[in-house]
Amino acid sequence: MKQGRVFSGARPTGRQHLGNYLGAIKNYVALQDDYDCVYCVVDLHALTTLQDTKHLKEWTYEMVLDWLAAGIDPDRGTIVFVQSHVPQVTELHVILSMVTPLGKLTRLPTFKEKVRQQPDNVNYGLVGYPVLMAADITLYKANVVPVGVDQVSHLEFTREIVRTFNHHFGPVLVEPQAKHTEVPKVLGIDGVNKMSKSLNNHIELAIEPDELYNRVRMMVTDPQRQRRTDPGRPEVCNVFSLHKVFTSPETVRQIDADCRTAGIGCVDCKKMLAQNLADHLAPFRERRAQLATDPDHVWDVLHDGAERASVIAREVIAEVKTAVGLP
Repeated sequence: MKQGRVFSGARPTGRQHLGNYLGAIKNYVALQDDYDCVYCVVDLHALTTLQDTKHLKEWTYEMVLDWLAAGIDPDRGTIVFVQSHVPQVTELHVILSMVTPLGKLTRLPTFKEKVRQQPDNVNYGLVGYPVLMAADITLYKANVVPVGVDQVSHLEFTREIVRTFNHHFGPVLVEPQAKHTEVPKVLGIDGVNKMSKSLNNHIELAIEPDELYNRVRMMVTDPQRQRRTDPGRPEVCNVFSLHKVFTSPETVRQIDADCRTAGIGCVDCKKMLAQNLADHLAPFRERRAQLATDPDHVWDVLHDGAERASVIAREVIAEVKTAVGLP
């Protein structure tokens, strides 16, 4: 017996990296055991940054291919679709915007941050972004949304909109609950910034072993460890942080002890991590290569997902319109 319906969406960003995997995809796969899962490629959200639109189709394909290779499985009932392929979300967005105070939107920290990031393109869509996000969640009557601690405020805004709507028009929409997840901050190979393709400090999931080793070899370690004979500090080393995820606990303890006593050097430590990463990602690469032999497969999955999502969406938007009083 499933515990409810999960919704989560991600902007199309193309091939996924270790940060995407540890921050979201790994959890997406695990949630399928206990929930009916609805996973959405939120391409309409991506339109707020206009320079990227020419890549939307390519990035959608590559991202969903990685999702499927990682274990997101439509055959287990999981719905995977593209946001714009179910147009009822834009109808609900407009209706929800009528019960959303403008001042609340412009005071949100996420809006202020976006304004700083793109001061020459502060568009209407940027202001209404959280309302569209609320429409994404509520259109499928999801009662659970996986969020990290830093995303709780985003979901609380959706909950406020639902409460306001239901207060005016009756208990139509489901108020989603947060399912808190441990979302590690995965630093890039520079050891300073969050892993990101835009900063070219990432390690892709589909990377070939030789290139994987090159990327790991470039990773910044303890800046105070200048010589092989210097003792290290594993707690500040980004290589060690990934060891804790991809290396056995016994070996992690040994690396910790050896690093602190200069019993192991950074070069050998990186070689070990690269090998463990390559071994861990080998089944993923194999599944991805197999799926890629049929270029239509991803689009078939997304088409089927949109059909299944539309069944839910049409029912919910009809309930919403009736409650509001639209003829």
